[in-house]
Order: sequence, then C-alpha cells, then structure tokens
Amino acid sequence: MTARGDDLEPWAPEEHLPADARRMGLNSLVPDGALLELAGSLDGTKRSHRLVAWVLLVAMLAPVALTVLSLLR
Repeated sequence: MTARGDDLEPWAPEEHLPADARRMGLNSLVPDGALLELAGSLDGTKRSHRLVAWVLLVAMLAPVALTVLSLLR
C-alpha cells in the first residue's frame, strides 16, 4: 500500500485472503495464511485448479480418517 493507504503498489501481488483472515493477522508469510492464499487463488473453471483442490482436500482429510480408523480398532 502507499503511504496514504488507499492504492496498492503496482508491483504488489494480488491478495486472495478473506477479510476475516486479514483481520486476524494472517498473510502469505505464515503457513495457515499461505494455505488460505493458495486455496483462495484457485479458479473453479480450470481443470488443473479443481485437481489441486481435490488433492488439498484429500491431504486435509487423510490424517482425520487415519485417526478415526486407529480409534476404532
């Protein structure tokens, strides 16, 4: 942002973080913010972006599924 805080610098990357995440202090430099930034930048009309979204979903759900399976044994 500029000194006045009204315009983005032309070289500044576009942010895809929700306003709530920015209010909590997340940005692309922290792990949770980087993951939100990646997920927010995905475009549902592109096949490769949908594939990345599915891979992220599996990566997030795999530890939960493995934990539930180990508890049921």
